[in-house]
Amino acid sequence: MPENFHIDSPAALRKLPVSSLPGLCEELRSFLIDHVASNGGHFSSSLGVVELTVALHYVFNTPEDKLIWDVGHQAYPHKLLTGRKGRFYTNRLRGGISGFPSREESEYDAFGTGHSSTSVSAILGMACAARYRGDHTRQHIAVIGDGAMTAGMAFEALNNAGYEQPDMLVILNDNNMSIDANTGALQDYLTALTTGRHYNALKSHVRKLLSYPGQPDKWPAEVLGKLRNAVKGGLLRYSNLFEALNIRYFGPVDGHDLDKLVHVLEKLKHIPGPKLLHCVTTKGKGFAPAMTDQAKWHAPKTFDKSTGATLEKTSAVTFQSVFGRTLMELARKNPGIMAITPAMLSGSALTTMKKEMPERVFDVGITEQHAVTFAAGLAADGLLPFCTIYSTFLQRAYDQVIHDVALQKLHVVFCIDRAGVVGQDGPTHHGAFDISFLRCVPGITGASPMDLEDFRDLLFTAQADRESGPWAIRYPRGAGGPAPASSRFKKLVIGKGRKLRPGKDIAVLSLGPVGLSVVDACAGLEGELDVAHYDLRFFKPLDETLLHEVFRRFSAVITIEDGCLAGGMGSAVLEFMAEHGYHAVVKRLGLPDTFAEQGTQQELHALYGYDKKAIVAAVRQLAARTKGLKKVADIL
Repeated sequence: MPENFHIDSPAALRKLPVSSLPGLCEELRSFLIDHVASNGGHFSSSLGVVELTVALHYVFNTPEDKLIWDVGHQAYPHKLLTGRKGRFYTNRLRGGISGFPSREESEYDAFGTGHSSTSVSAILGMACAARYRGDHTRQHIAVIGDGAMTAGMAFEALNNAGYEQPDMLVILNDNNMSIDANTGALQDYLTALTTGRHYNALKSHVRKLLSYPGQPDKWPAEVLGKLRNAVKGGLLRYSNLFEALNIRYFGPVDGHDLDKLVHVLEKLKHIPGPKLLHCVTTKGKGFAPAMTDQAKWHAPKTFDKSTGATLEKTSAVTFQSVFGRTLMELARKNPGIMAITPAMLSGSALTTMKKEMPERVFDVGITEQHAVTFAAGLAADGLLPFCTIYSTFLQRAYDQVIHDVALQKLHVVFCIDRAGVVGQDGPTHHGAFDISFLRCVPGITGASPMDLEDFRDLLFTAQADRESGPWAIRYPRGAGGPAPASSRFKKLVIGKGRKLRPGKDIAVLSLGPVGLSVVDACAGLEGELDVAHYDLRFFKPLDETLLHEVFRRFSAVITIEDGCLAGGMGSAVLEFMAEHGYHAVVKRLGLPDTFAEQGTQQELHALYGYDKKAIVAAVRQLAARTKGLKKVADIL
């Protein structure tokens, strides 16, 4: 047992002498490396904030003082110090602790995070609530990364904080990375603050003034005035972004210098109003491979901690890899194709295309709303943007999808990655709602490929038909079955599904890759029940010819989708049935009206009843039910 690692609460931490804190930081790093090497998880972000985490809990009286971690990728040291070390082996597992801060999990998690750039707004709300109650002792701290700071929401909150002037502290954790390397003017600005000649000239000037002989309290007013004007003028002239918002700026400071951090934070506790501390850290600090390739080590799978070699090997072909290759192939033939991603360049497999066609791939930072309207601007000027965005993050740009793209009938192709359940990232990251919230948008074409070959053909079709308006192609995280059998493209008919298997007992309608589980289920029912299988392929527009065939021939129908049942594809099928006067027993399989928990995709498909085993059970139950209804009808 490490010397100090009986520390399991901030109260115990605060009893330690400052001199013992560096040793505790090393023990925290060692624990994190051991754990993530064996179990996977968010890694380099947490390694980069070990000293900052220790300093924050050492100086501030958490949980009475409110501390919010933006996104939460970097919250592992926070969790270890707040009573969850003994349960950390369950991190991101089904039934275990969350990989992100969660109000349900701990009183030390002041606000649930998972999406970026929410922390400043939330801590501002808490600070204003404390002021309203007359509580002027509670401290309010938000830690936000430089990548998250690029989002418009963060600036909206800073602007509001500058007006409201509550007592609050924003710590800007500047490591030049979010998941991929940060881009944009803000990153250049922050880099200039720490490396530019203006900042260093200001430091030199202040040092000269501070070298004036005698005691500071006896310095003449002229010297004090010069010192004040040098600092104020330097900050306002060269660091005026935050000061212009009426937020006092401090820093930059070394985020790995514990003594300095503790000293600065103690001082900031007693300065009223909104403040920003610019803290420079190194992502992956303490593990050499993570420091040299920070994007790769953002959230690795299991690895050998002595060499950094990945232990979990897979040869499966993923939707992401097929997307990256296919879009680049299409772009070589179609000069109008552009790719946009909000800070998910590597996750969306656009890195290779960015290297080959840098002028045609735009990483716009963590700015989902901007990404969609930027794509609309490209489309309005005759180009063909593929806006690649995770399902859970597209939720943040819903108004832009409707107002800026669909209303204007612009040909933007939304490639909705991580649709359906995504695994251990849990409820903040599942792509549960996109079918439901896109179905009601007029003029949009919505599709989901069952396999990788179908995926290639949908991407080809989306760029080939320039008059079809906006598209949305949703696909899951990870493997997508066998590699595409053909390198050729086939233009698909918009709104046209396909019959994969004839049958006479029950019809199963699937959308997307869950159809592969239906194929396996039908094979398992061979000789027991004659099940027809239809792949809808499009959730908007629906294949009405196919649905007329289904409801004319079958009195029992099952729909299956990897998304929420409320307003989903199954709901669309029920609406069709009611509108056309059909009568059938319909069983819908998909996500229930709850936020899906964390766990592997396979575990969650089983838990929510749409894996192969659950499909077989549903077919048998519906067959027995309809058989019983038929007997009653015969008697009557």
